[in-house]
Amino acid sequence: MEFHRGRLFDHVHLKVRDLEASKRFYRAIFEVLGVPFGGERPGVFWTDELYVSATTPLTTNMHLAFQAPDHETVQRFHKAAVAAGGKDNGGPGERQYHPGYYAAFVLDPDGNNIEAVFHGPAKRSAASVVFTTAG
Repeated sequence: MEFHRGRLFDHVHLKVRDLEASKRFYRAIFEVLGVPFGGERPGVFWTDELYVSATTPLTTNMHLAFQAPDHETVQRFHKAAVAAGGKDNGGPGERQYHPGYYAAFVLDPDGNNIEAVFHGPAKRSAASVVFTTAG
């Protein structure tokens, strides 16, 4: 089985009720996932392809799944997400989507379903897609 990641989305924008609560939540889970905080300016913060702002209408019922490198990271994701204000929506464990699918689910402060998933042992061609712009 072959998976391709990092080629479909340029960015995802979540619109949230409480920017500081969302920042605590997402910073905590990205720290566990090893994704550095991107930056912020008034009313918005970002990390890689995810932008979060305190604007309306709110983003609701979104499901975002983030890649994890192993079972332990999925477990730490779940623990950190709940500690940072998330609500358990399915603890760490095997799922029936395909053999080796190990995931955990947490609702963010606005009720969006946030997942960390490990697809099982695999070889990556690269850690990430790197863009270098002219100028």
